[in-house]
Amino acid sequence: MVRFYNFDIVFAEIPDEVTLAINITGCPYRCPGCHSPHLQTDCGERFDDSALQALLERYGAGITCVCFMGGDADPHEIARLSGKVRELRPALRTGWYSGRGTLPEGIDAATFDYVKLGGYVQTYGGLDSPTTNQRMYAISRDGTMTDITARFRKH
Repeated sequence: MVRFYNFDIVFAEIPDEVTLAINITGCPYRCPGCHSPHLQTDCGERFDDSALQALLERYGAGITCVCFMGGDADPHEIARLSGKVRELRPALRTGWYSGRGTLPEGIDAATFDYVKLGGYVQTYGGLDSPTTNQRMYAISRDGTMTDITARFRKH
């Protein structure tokens, strides 16, 4: 079962999108310097189809993307929820911020429009750092992943 701690409308997590970012709890990683260590616990409200639908009804007209921030404890459920977003609101794009280095086996990249991969390594910095180990990908409907990490850096 997936749980969420909170959510917010954000503008910096996915380039050129007005994103409903949903903070999923139960992160199995313990990255030193993590900016959201409270998400490592299994707390929060159950996040299922009805919770997703309620958020989409509340914000659907004001957002262009839904991004699952975490969910690495149950990646297949996150992929299923992404599919549910597409079923309920086909015009919305979906994203996933994962601490994994690669997509888990059995998850089709085309399930999402954007995926951030890589655990946080404090000495390398986040997506806006030129030395980051993390990568943000835009994903086409055929599953082709294009690295767009450089879009997070100030020029």
